[in-house]
Amino acid sequence: MAVELKKGIYWVGAIDWNLRDFHGYVTGRGATYNSYLIIDEKITLIDTVKAPFYNEMMSRISKVIDPSKINILISNHLELDHSGSILQFVRDCPQAKIYTGKMAEKGFKKYFPGVPFETVKTGDRISLGSRSIEFIETPMIHWPDSIFSYIPEEALLFSMDGFGQHIATSGRFDDEVDMHDVMAEAGKYYANLLTHLSPLISSTLKKVAELNLTIDMIAPSHGIIWRSNIPAIMEAYQRWSSGRTKKKIVIIYDTMWESTEQLAGTIADTLTEHGIETKLMKLRENHRSDVMAELLEASGVFLGSPTIHRNLFPTVADILCYMRGLKPGKKIAAAFGSYGWSGESVDLINAGLKEAGFDVMEPGVKAMFAPDENELAAVRNLAASMAERVKNG
Repeated sequence: MAVELKKGIYWVGAIDWNLRDFHGYVTGRGATYNSYLIIDEKITLIDTVKAPFYNEMMSRISKVIDPSKINILISNHLELDHSGSILQFVRDCPQAKIYTGKMAEKGFKKYFPGVPFETVKTGDRISLGSRSIEFIETPMIHWPDSIFSYIPEEALLFSMDGFGQHIATSGRFDDEVDMHDVMAEAGKYYANLLTHLSPLISSTLKKVAELNLTIDMIAPSHGIIWRSNIPAIMEAYQRWSSGRTKKKIVIIYDTMWESTEQLAGTIADTLTEHGIETKLMKLRENHRSDVMAELLEASGVFLGSPTIHRNLFPTVADILCYMRGLKPGKKIAAAFGSYGWSGESVDLINAGLKEAGFDVMEPGVKAMFAPDENELAAVRNLAASMAERVKNG
């Protein structure tokens, strides 16, 4: 069914209970594709949905109004989980005028050749009748074309991918669901999609704050709608985008014959003894997206791998590749690993960590075959040194 947000404004999106992968990260709780219908003199739809869910969206719209009466479509973001059914929409609502952000011009023409549209920029406003919509360009939250749409008469912000989460729920609002789950998914969403854009996001949030918008509801493109916990999600975005951390170290590793695992366990014990919050994550048991979520507010990371074929263990190479793209902040990092013949893994990890933007404590620790007492002592000393840096950080 359609869900009324405010008088005459409805959620008419789709729930994807079965989504388990989005851009390579695990979405264990599913997702939603949020679309919003505004009933006014000019009937307006904010975003469409992923193409396979078009009929679900139209069914919800039909419960409120004949979809053919829609006058305006606003496309806040061109990514196909939101714009993927525009061609179907144009087929069914050919009279609707389409607005999208200025930066979306090239992409719109590529995705939807021949479909007429008009671009908007920050400060532009359109009248719907008793309400108006103001546009705010928000590049890199999380594509260059991204825009926010704001209804000042309702203090309602359509925030596109900002403040979103991949979570499928029967409740549509933050006060109807478990906030622990929602905030965990909001953090995971940020960690896996937005971390590398943090400087731009921080700057954009400041610019939006300078507009002094009154906001009593935030309607994102994914997940729940914020009406009772707006300060909590706003503060979280300020914290995440500024790179603030807590005294926490994540140990990430994989192992062949348990030698690297023994080093990882020794690091964990040492950090715990020094009063540091510690998370131990074996890569074959923990997906890279869950690792990135744990790293979001961590101060430090240990990354360990055995050497195989003069290279990294495949799961470790995978997480390093992922980190290089996301650049999770100037965190302290150190490498460890075991080897039998040549021992390249630690040096390769150091190079990868530097490329990902970490503050690397070199040279790390290597153990030949099973770690002996000297090698265990070396890794304990390295863990103690990082613990002190985190405490004093």
